[in-house]
Amino acid sequence: MDFYGFYTGKIFDAHQYLGAHLAKDGTTFCTFAPGAERIALIGEFNGWQETGMERVHDGHFWKCHVSDAAAGMMYKYRIYTKDGRCTDHCDPYGFGMELRPASASFIRDMEHYQFQDKKWMQSRSDCKNKPLNIYELHMGSFRKPSEQADDWHTYEEMADILIPYVKENGYNYLEIMPLNEYPCDESWGYQSTGFFSPTSRYGTADGLKAFIDACHQNQIGVIMDFVPVHFALDDYALASYDGTALYEYPHNAVGVSEWGSCNFMHSRGEVRSFLQSAANYWLTEYHMDGLRMDAISRAIYWQGDPGRGVNMNAVEFLKYMNQGLKMLHPQAILAAEDSTSYPGVTKDVSAGGLGFDYKWDMGWMNDTLDYFRSDTQQRSSDYHKLTFSMMYYYDDQFLLPLSHDEVVHGKATILQKMNGDYPDKFPQARAFYMYMYAHPGKKLNFMGNEIGHFREWDEKREQDWNLLDYPMHQDFHRFMTDLNHLYLEHPALYEQDFDTEGFHWLDCHQEDKCIYALERLCQKERLIAVFNFSNREYPSYELSVPDAEQLELLLSSSWTCYGGDEEKTRTTAVVKKDTCVLALKPFSAVYYLADSK
Repeated sequence: MDFYGFYTGKIFDAHQYLGAHLAKDGTTFCTFAPGAERIALIGEFNGWQETGMERVHDGHFWKCHVSDAAAGMMYKYRIYTKDGRCTDHCDPYGFGMELRPASASFIRDMEHYQFQDKKWMQSRSDCKNKPLNIYELHMGSFRKPSEQADDWHTYEEMADILIPYVKENGYNYLEIMPLNEYPCDESWGYQSTGFFSPTSRYGTADGLKAFIDACHQNQIGVIMDFVPVHFALDDYALASYDGTALYEYPHNAVGVSEWGSCNFMHSRGEVRSFLQSAANYWLTEYHMDGLRMDAISRAIYWQGDPGRGVNMNAVEFLKYMNQGLKMLHPQAILAAEDSTSYPGVTKDVSAGGLGFDYKWDMGWMNDTLDYFRSDTQQRSSDYHKLTFSMMYYYDDQFLLPLSHDEVVHGKATILQKMNGDYPDKFPQARAFYMYMYAHPGKKLNFMGNEIGHFREWDEKREQDWNLLDYPMHQDFHRFMTDLNHLYLEHPALYEQDFDTEGFHWLDCHQEDKCIYALERLCQKERLIAVFNFSNREYPSYELSVPDAEQLELLLSSSWTCYGGDEEKTRTTAVVKKDTCVLALKPFSAVYYLADSK
């Protein structure tokens, strides 16, 4: 290992030296604990009795070799601190961990599994000019073997369950909530104890690799949530690891997050090297196609509060990490969950940006959902909540998220958020989603949204698949499937997502009627989308469509097959003198292909 690089926060491969590494004659263990008084290794191979570890290098690292330590065996570091305390810790660089509440690390043979996804790895991309339709899920509550909260399918079983569903429903990427090890189910993985350990809830490292391999062989990319800002408080993990604040801040004012977890101290090079190595590890060892980085606003600003100023050490860490990851994995996707207006989140580091590929458009999400919560009268007043997103859209490269955060903690599900009674919510949800897919930016939908889930998400229960026994939910699911496939098949909806020539408003001044019209363009086609978000019918709406001869209907949210009242037809609308007349149903949306002159 480059020790100078480790201390200065420049390396991405610390896990190749630290942790437990198999050799022909046993296993070598190494941990970084400069503040420790003494460290002993305990595990299955020595009857959980102490095997002393020696200080090596500059005295800040501890190392030993055990000839009887084999793959699959458990171990811990017993760390004696200078104040006389003793704590058994899991390995910060361990490649596997026990299921909570147990906390031992596992020795893993990371070279055992052989991937068969060479073709995918050579051809994958960051999808800047390709469709990116992400299905976000929590691995343990998509489907469950039983009603028991802690009964989960394995990684391999989930491959058989998820892959056909994702392909049938028209998604081409998965985003999985954190798969690192974590102690509290309710944290969903966002408070980690094992940054290099795939959670044992669903099996082993080889099982996760097999899952990703199978996805790739079915042309499905896999993105994982990664948390570089904070970590769990549990004393067997990173907190006070060597008796000192080694990974965290020593003061609570900036050291404790709003979730009660410990904030990483990004000014320390050792912490940067730890996090950079963890990010590289998931992309390299598991062939992850990208990382969605959580709570980036809390790294940019102290405690996420712009009023407290920019945390320049954390910002510089993000820049260096992203730049290094893109050099190592040019086609991997790096996405930031960031709700701030901090400039240049998706600009190249060389141009002064943070180097992410995508930024979650939280403003679009909040404004759009607020709009659809309101009734028609209020929508006229709030008309430009739906046009505002394009005022700032080209400042960054955005992804439109309807994530797990929008369907928990009393916020109501996406379908519930639609204004009105139960039957009125479905046509509005259909029109809402057609607006989302016509809007520039990549797409993300949380599991259950596609079937009109009506119960808030609970990590202990699987999705309410019995909803598909009801016609309105069947029709809505059919609509979402067709919309997803249409998105994948029409390059006008994605090819020029970040080019100003790829989008134009055709009509965004119908405040009284709540009508909007836009066009999406690419070299091959021109797609027109028209929306009526009011509860009134407009039988003769005049739309100006310059340089078009006719419009061919591609999709209507009002078709009977989706629960509407119009028979499915592929009609055409004639354009005369750059104007066509359309009939718009209440709470409806239509997509047309324009036959240009």
